[in-house]
Amino acid sequence: MTRSLFVAASLVGSFLLAGCGQSAGDSCEGSGFVCQEEVLALECRNGVWREVPCRGPLGCRETDDAVRCDTSNNRAGDACASSAEGRGLCRPDGLAVLECRQGVLEETATCSACSVTGDQVTCQP
Repeated sequence: MTRSLFVAASLVGSFLLAGCGQSAGDSCEGSGFVCQEEVLALECRNGVWREVPCRGPLGCRETDDAVRCDTSNNRAGDACASSAEGRGLCRPDGLAVLECRQGVLEETATCSACSVTGDQVTCQP
C-alpha cells in the first residue's frame, strides 16, 4: 500500500519566534515553533504553546528562519505539528504507518515493512 504522505521530519516554513521562557500551556499569539529542549519543540497552536516531541536522532534545532523537529522516531499518541496534519511516517520499528490526525499521531496501517522516500510512505502488506 503506497500513501502519498509527508514525513513530518521537520517543521519547515515555520517562523522562529524570538524570546524565551515559553512553556507548554502558556498562552501565545499567532503561530510558530521554538525548541524547548534538545528533543522537544513547542508549537503555538490555537493560542496555547503545545509540546511536540522530536525523538529522531537530529532532535530539535533552530536555524535563522525555521525550527526543525526530527519526528522520525515518534510513536503513536505523540503530538504532531499542525503542518503535519493528514501526513504520515513509519513507526520506529518499520511495521506500521503513523498519521497525524487532530494533532496526534495515530497508527493507520500495519505492514511487514514500511519505508519513506521523499514524501511517499510505502507500507508493504
